[in-house]
Amino acid sequence: MKVDEVNAGSSKLNNGEEHKISLMRASLESFDPSSKEMDDLTLRRFLRACNLDVEKAVPFFLKYGKWRTSFVPKGYISEAEVQNDLSHNKVLLGGLDKKGRPLTVFFARRHFQNPKLDDFKRYCVYVLDKMVARIPTGQEKFVVIGDLTGFAYSNTDIRGYLGAFSILQDCYPERLEKLLLVDAPKLFMIMWKMIYLFIDDNTKTKIEFVDSKQLKSTLLEFMDESQLPDVYGGMVSLTPIQDV
Repeated sequence: MKVDEVNAGSSKLNNGEEHKISLMRASLESFDPSSKEMDDLTLRRFLRACNLDVEKAVPFFLKYGKWRTSFVPKGYISEAEVQNDLSHNKVLLGGLDKKGRPLTVFFARRHFQNPKLDDFKRYCVYVLDKMVARIPTGQEKFVVIGDLTGFAYSNTDIRGYLGAFSILQDCYPERLEKLLLVDAPKLFMIMWKMIYLFIDDNTKTKIEFVDSKQLKSTLLEFMDESQLPDVYGGMVSLTPIQDV
């Protein structure tokens, strides 16, 4: 993809990034000729995740490509493959922030451990692909609320949450703008201490714990009230992700 064909706004490449992307593309094509079809913005996200270090970004991207080919061979995850997790309606989509980044809400009290970890990972890919598809031209990221209200022992799933963060970090770099964790109980915090050890430093900077009483004011710092979910005092009805 030519530089002048990429999205405008926050998606515009600067000269330094153009040069790094050219170096990365040349290196990638020596390993995998099919990578020439990859657009500049995708390569830039992997570069940014590696602090623009081409030598780190190339193997990072190649590892992602192998994973995508083996784990998502059809190029997408169908609803039929993730019916168990979809049936809980735990991920819903909302409005947009002031910069046009879409909001997703995850209700942890509706999440229960899937005995087949790979099935849950496929669900995560299904969700993340849907979230990415909602990102409008000119933006590259999304915002997530992890609503922990009512979180109980039956919702603890260390393997599942570790799997979700691993996919987010390794396969969707530089897609997360912000993750707000709302009303975290002590039980969650015990589990979180273990999960936190496996979250990379870049992702950690995007995570914020918020009390439910402060959530609306926190959201209004970067969202118009007309775009807030109605469950948090706004005007937008949340929609189950499979219905979008």
